[in-house]
Amino acid sequence: MRSTVGSTEKTGPTVTRQPEPHAVVRRFSRAERMVHRTTGWLMLLCLVTAACLYLGPLAQLVGRRYLLATVHEWSGILLPLPFLVGLMSPSFRADLRRLNRFADYDRQWLRAARQRLTSPEARPAGKFNAGQKLYAGWIAGAVLVMLCTGLLMWNMGLLPAVSRTSAIFVHDCVAWAVTIVVIAHVRKALADPAARQGMRTGTVPHSWVQRHHARWLEEEPAAGAAAREAD
Repeated sequence: MRSTVGSTEKTGPTVTRQPEPHAVVRRFSRAERMVHRTTGWLMLLCLVTAACLYLGPLAQLVGRRYLLATVHEWSGILLPLPFLVGLMSPSFRADLRRLNRFADYDRQWLRAARQRLTSPEARPAGKFNAGQKLYAGWIAGAVLVMLCTGLLMWNMGLLPAVSRTSAIFVHDCVAWAVTIVVIAHVRKALADPAARQGMRTGTVPHSWVQRHHARWLEEEPAAGAAAREAD
C-alpha cells in the first residue's frame, strides 16, 4: 500500500513506508455522501409522516391529515431519485458493484455474526462488510415494494387486478419492517463514530480501516493511496 504521507523504516536495502498514526483514507466521494444524506432525509420524512397518519394519538396531535398525506406520498415517490442521480457518479457505481459482490470472506463474516464473534479476524470485510451488503440489498428491495404498493393505493387504476386491501396490507407490513431495520441501522451507526465520520467528511482513520475493512486495502491497493495526514 502506498501512502502520501508517513514514516519510513529502513531494513537493509528496502524501505517500508508506514502510515502516520493520524492518517486517514478516502472512503466516500461527495456524490456518495449527498446520495446517502438525501435518501436518509427523504426516508425520515416518509417514516415520520407515516407515523402521524397511522398512529391515532399522533394523528390527533399533529392534525393536517391532507398535508401529511401529500408530503408522505411525494417523499415516497422521490425516494429513488437520489439513487438514480447518483448513477452519474463513477465512484457511486463502483460501490454498487462492491455491494453486489459476495466473496468467501463475506460468508465467513455471516458465520461469525451468527456465532456472535466480534474480533476483526473472525469478521473479515472489504470496503463493505456482509451485513452492510445485505442491508443495502434489502432496503433497496423494500423501497421498491413500498413505492409500488403506495402507487397502487394512490391510483388503483394502475393495476386493477390487485385489490386496495392487499396493497394496504403489504405496504403496512413492509413499512413496519423498514422502520425496525432503519432504527437498527441508525443504532449501529451511533455506536461507530468512525463510520459516521466517513459519511460526514468522506474520510476515515487508517487504523479503523485496517481493523474493520482490511480486505479492502488488500484487494484495492489504490484505496490506501488516499491516506494522508489528518488536519
